[in-house]
Amino acid sequence: MKFAKLSIAVAAALSTTLVVPSTSFATEEAIERITVRGDFRSRDIDDVAGSISVLSAHDIENRSAAHLEEALMLAPNVNLASGASRASFLQIRGIGERSQFVDPINPSVGLVIDGINYSGIGAAGTLFDIGQVEVFRGPQSTRFGADAMAGVVYLHSAEPTYAPSGQVEAMWANYNSYAAGVAFGNRVTDTFAVRGSLYSNTSDGFTENTFLERKDTQNIDELTLRLNGVWEVSDDWQLQLTYHRFDIDNGYDAFSLDRTRETLSDTPGRDTLDSHAGRIAATYSGAESFAVQLFASYLTADSEYSYDEDWAFEGIRPGWEYNSFDAYFRERDQLELETRVLSAAPVEFLGYSTDWLVGAYVQQRTQDLNREYTYLSAPFSSSYDSDRTAAYGELQQELSDRLRLTYGVRWERYDNDYADSRGIAASPTASAWGGRASLEYSLAPLQQVYATVTRGFKAGGVNGEALGRVEDRNLEDHREFLESRATFAPEYLTSAEVGYKVFLPEQSLRLHVNAFYSWRDDMQVNAYVEREGVFVTYTDNASDGKNYGIEAQLDYVPTEALRVFLNLGLLQTEFNNLLLRDGTNLAGRDQAHAPNYQVNLGGEWLVRENLSLRVEMDARDKFYYSNSHDIQSSSYQLLHARLNYQVQNWEFSLWARNLLNEDYTTRGFFFGNDPRKEYAPENYVQYGEPRRVGVTARYRF
Repeated sequence: MKFAKLSIAVAAALSTTLVVPSTSFATEEAIERITVRGDFRSRDIDDVAGSISVLSAHDIENRSAAHLEEALMLAPNVNLASGASRASFLQIRGIGERSQFVDPINPSVGLVIDGINYSGIGAAGTLFDIGQVEVFRGPQSTRFGADAMAGVVYLHSAEPTYAPSGQVEAMWANYNSYAAGVAFGNRVTDTFAVRGSLYSNTSDGFTENTFLERKDTQNIDELTLRLNGVWEVSDDWQLQLTYHRFDIDNGYDAFSLDRTRETLSDTPGRDTLDSHAGRIAATYSGAESFAVQLFASYLTADSEYSYDEDWAFEGIRPGWEYNSFDAYFRERDQLELETRVLSAAPVEFLGYSTDWLVGAYVQQRTQDLNREYTYLSAPFSSSYDSDRTAAYGELQQELSDRLRLTYGVRWERYDNDYADSRGIAASPTASAWGGRASLEYSLAPLQQVYATVTRGFKAGGVNGEALGRVEDRNLEDHREFLESRATFAPEYLTSAEVGYKVFLPEQSLRLHVNAFYSWRDDMQVNAYVEREGVFVTYTDNASDGKNYGIEAQLDYVPTEALRVFLNLGLLQTEFNNLLLRDGTNLAGRDQAHAPNYQVNLGGEWLVRENLSLRVEMDARDKFYYSNSHDIQSSSYQLLHARLNYQVQNWEFSLWARNLLNEDYTTRGFFFGNDPRKEYAPENYVQYGEPRRVGVTARYRF
C-alpha cells in the first residue's frame, strides 16, 4: 500500500499538538451527544451504522470558515476541486466531479441545505448561522437517490427558537477582506417561531492581475439570506418553512501563464449565482401507529461561469497568440415532491420488533445553457430536462437486546431529454436501484461494532459537446474517437464497510474507526481531448475500479483544560481499465483527486478563564489532477491557529489559516497555452488559500 508518507504527516501534525499541564479550569465545551438529522430518522451519531462526520457550529467558527471549502478538511477522505472562485466540486473517497463546462452533470456527491437539493451548485455552501454540517461517506442512494452515489454533504441552519436568540458578527482579514452578519430568532406567536440570518462576505481574493494593475479580479462578493420557521398548526400537524437567497458575484481569474499568483488576462471572468429556494415540510402525528411527512421544494438558480481562455492580453506575442473569452450562462429550475409514511412505534414483524417506513419521490429539473464563445459563429444553447420518480422503503429490526438489522431499497427511474442548437438530441431513459443493509452489535452502552453493505447509482447521459464538435476543422484527428463516445452508461457503486464506535462521556472520549471497500461498475470518468489549446471534454465509462481505505475520528478531553482531536483518512483507488485518446490504458493507476492520506490534527487549550487557544494542522498527500495526464499535486501541511477571548456575551478572536504560507494547489491542467513558449505543454495550477490573518468580533444573545 502507498501509505508510507503517512508517518511523516502524522509526525508533523503531532508537532503542533499542545502539551500543557492539567489545570483546575473547566473546559469551554465538553464532548456532547451528537444527533444526525439528515437521514430518514434523527439518530445519535454513535448509533449510525456508517461513516459520518458532523461539523458543529463550534468547529465552523473556530476555522473562521465562511464557505464549505474552508471547513471540509475536517472530514476524512473528502477532497475538493476549484477551477472557479471557490472549490465547489466535492469528492468523497476519491469519487466526484472536478469541473463542469458544456454538458449537464449528475453529481456523485450531493449537497443538501435545509432539505433542498443544491447538488451541483457548490457556490451555495456558505456557512454563517449553519448549526451543523453532516458529511455522509459512501453510497446514500437509498435516502437521496442518484445525486448521492458517493455520499452527501448536508447543511442544517440554526433552529428557530421560541425565545429571543441570535448573534451579530463582524470580521476583518488581509486581502481587503470584510464580513458582517446578523442572525435572530424568536416566537411570533405561541405556536410559530422563526429565525433569519443575513451575511455579507467580501474580499479582493488572492490574485494580482499585473496587466490590468488590479488585485480584485478573483474577488469574493457573497450575500446570503436564510429564513426558517416552525409552526405548530395543531396538536397533530407541524409545518417547517424555509427560504434561501444567494446573491454571489465573485470574480474568476485564477490561472497564470507564469504559474504564480500573478495573472496577465485582459478580460477576467466571473463566477456568479443568483438563486431563490423555498421548502415546506409538513408532519402529521395524529395517528397512534404511524406518522406522515410531506415535503415540497422549489429552486431557481441563474449562474455565470466565464473566463479569459488564453489567460493573456492581446499583443503578448504577435503572430503566435490567440485571444478568446468563454462564458457559460445557466438557468436551473427544480421542483421536488416527496411523501413518507413511517412507524410511530415498533410493530411485530417476522417475530421481531420493527420500525418501518415507505416513501415516494418526484423531481423535475430543467437546466438551460447559453454559451458565448469567441470562436463560435453564434451562441450555443442547450436544454436538459430531467424527470425522476422513485419509491423506497426501509425496515429496522431488533433481533436481540444487542443486535439490530436495518435494510432498505430504493428504485428510481430517470427520463432525460437533451437538445441543443447544433441539432443534437438524445433521450437517455433508464431505471436503477440502490439499497443498504447493516448489522449493528452493541458491545456495551454507547459502544458498538457494525457491518454495512450499500449500493449507489448515478444516471447515464449524452456527450453533447463532443457530438456537436466532431465537425470542427481543427478536431479532424479526434472525430472518430469522439463519435465513439457519444453516450455514457449509468454507474453503480457497491461498498462494504465495517466499523467500531465508542462514546465514553465520563472519560470525555469519542472514537470512530471504520474500513471500507468499494467496487465501481461502468465508472464514469471525465476526460478531454486537446489540440492547439482547444479543449473538448467528454464523459467516458471505465470498465470498473476499486476504492478502499480506513477512516478514524477521535475527540478527547484528557484534562479540564485541554481537548485534542484527530480526523484521519487513508485511501487507495485504482482503475481496472480506461483507454485514453492517445491509446494509453490507465489500468492500475490511481483515480484523480484521490490522495492516499488526509490528516486533521489539533488541540484546544483553555489558557486561563475566558481565554483559549486552538492550533490544528491539515495534511494531504499528492494526487493526480486528471484522468487525462499524469501530472500530480504536491503533498502539503497547513497550520492554523485561533486565539479566543470571551467577555460575557462577547467573543473576540485573532486567527490565522495557513499560518506558514504554504503553497498548495486545488486544480491542475497539462497543455500548451503560453505563446511566449510556442505553446509547449506545461502544468498549470490553481493555488489554494495563502496565509490568512484576521480578527472576528461576535456578540451572542
